[in-house]
Amino acid sequence: MLLDDLDLSSITDERMRTVIVRLLNIIADQATALREAQAEIQRLRDDINRLKGEQGKPDIKPPTPPSPPANYSSEPERHRRVERGKRGKRAPIQIDREEPLTVDPATLPPDAIFKGYEDVIVQDILIRTDNVRFRKEVWYAPSTKQSYRAPLPPGYVGEFGPGIHALVVVLAYGCLVSEAKIRDLLTNVGVQIADGTISNLLIKEQDRFHTEAAAVLQAGLASSPWQQIDDTSTRVNGQNQHSQIICNPLYSSYHTTVSKNRLSVLDVLRGGYPRVFRLNAEALRLLEQVKLAPATRAKVVLLPWDVDVDEATLTVLLTTHLPQLGAQARKWIMDALAVAAYHAQTIYPVVPVLVCDDAPQWAWLTDAIGGCWVPEGRHYTTLTPWVAAHQQALDAFLHEFWSFYDDLLAYREQPTDAERVRLVAAFDSLVATTTDYWALNERIAKTRARKTVLLAVLEHPEIPLHNNAAELAARQRVRKRDVSFGPRTIDGAQAWDTFQSLADTTRKLGISFYHYIHDRIRGDDQIPPLAEVIAERAEEWNLGASWAPASEHPAFLS
Repeated sequence: MLLDDLDLSSITDERMRTVIVRLLNIIADQATALREAQAEIQRLRDDINRLKGEQGKPDIKPPTPPSPPANYSSEPERHRRVERGKRGKRAPIQIDREEPLTVDPATLPPDAIFKGYEDVIVQDILIRTDNVRFRKEVWYAPSTKQSYRAPLPPGYVGEFGPGIHALVVVLAYGCLVSEAKIRDLLTNVGVQIADGTISNLLIKEQDRFHTEAAAVLQAGLASSPWQQIDDTSTRVNGQNQHSQIICNPLYSSYHTTVSKNRLSVLDVLRGGYPRVFRLNAEALRLLEQVKLAPATRAKVVLLPWDVDVDEATLTVLLTTHLPQLGAQARKWIMDALAVAAYHAQTIYPVVPVLVCDDAPQWAWLTDAIGGCWVPEGRHYTTLTPWVAAHQQALDAFLHEFWSFYDDLLAYREQPTDAERVRLVAAFDSLVATTTDYWALNERIAKTRARKTVLLAVLEHPEIPLHNNAAELAARQRVRKRDVSFGPRTIDGAQAWDTFQSLADTTRKLGISFYHYIHDRIRGDDQIPPLAEVIAERAEEWNLGASWAPASEHPAFLS
């Protein structure tokens, strides 16, 4: 209670105030360290017990938590009430059949006059089998000693038609239903199908879909100068791997990689083409940014200049010219040469700006990084002030932080040079804040160091202020993983990536995923290639307007 009522501004003796401020921060640091130490001690105790053949401390949740769980969401601070007009009418409902309904003449009075019909639309669905016995003509030619049989209609492969095939794919990847539950549904309807058959429908002979998913990535990368990216863990045959998600408002593309390092991200941005490395001026500039010894850089210059080499060739060159090269230095060199090769290639569009968090693997890949304000604000909510004065300082700063965020949102709608200058000054003022809470000051300093990243939106207002799109796409993989655990083969992992990419892309384009899958399986091709739809929408939406010459985007004129 004494600390809760403490008002540091009321202490007139500056030396005494400095001592109290120091003591309060020591208390906060020690309390945080104690909590972390207790958690680590319990973890070590559990490990020791398990090594002894015993069990660790059971994680038993109380029936009623004594306090609400930690909530690091910034949604309450970011939420602003929006005045909404009258909701638009629903899209017209497709009429499949009409059925006239009559009035029993016995119930009508003698003078009743027919006045026409009153339409009532009722939506319903039929889930039933459509089993077909195809009677295929069989002809035999003695001259060739061969039989000739009529082919099945397009989409009918094996014992199952396009309706079942499309439904299985949509349930598994669009609705995230497990294979066991898909079989339960089908058998309840009357379909006789085995578990292995469902697995084969989901994984085998999907080359056309793999090809279209690759085209979606290429079209998506070309549709906008900025892309959003995130990753999440996944498992393949019980082994931990990573799912990389790259997207923008027109598409999403999933890629399973063994690692989540910079080379793996480059593999995604290059559409899975074999890795190449190039030594040029850009690679040398990147190596100057890291702590690579000058003598090592001098030997790197002896490598082939301005030509692409594959990974095996580069490994031999490094072993020959730098036999004593350490693991970290080797990583820096390979990363720098891979990034330089990516920027020099013309197979896939080179991304100028990535919107992402501050994970190190995103650095170097693009000319600029678009900072995500939501995780930046989340860092502040993880602070644990133990005295009221520190909590008040944190609350006051977060209020200013999210007020500035609101100003950025408004700027994105109506960008001007004058407002850009004002916001730069406002950011400088925000991150110049100093408080008596040292941990808060350290966190503010980290935000100040990311000024260029966080204010990239001032130069390019199309860049979103958060990475929600990529994070939501990653959450879809997490939900799929929770339901189905993980694929057991490389083909299964590729199917997961392909169909989750197509499911999210069709959703963004306003195309029915079921109708799309059914269209492709039957070979009707009534739905145009998704890459073409992305290219058309990109022309309409112009997600990179601010990258055009200044004369072409007058919104920036003062």
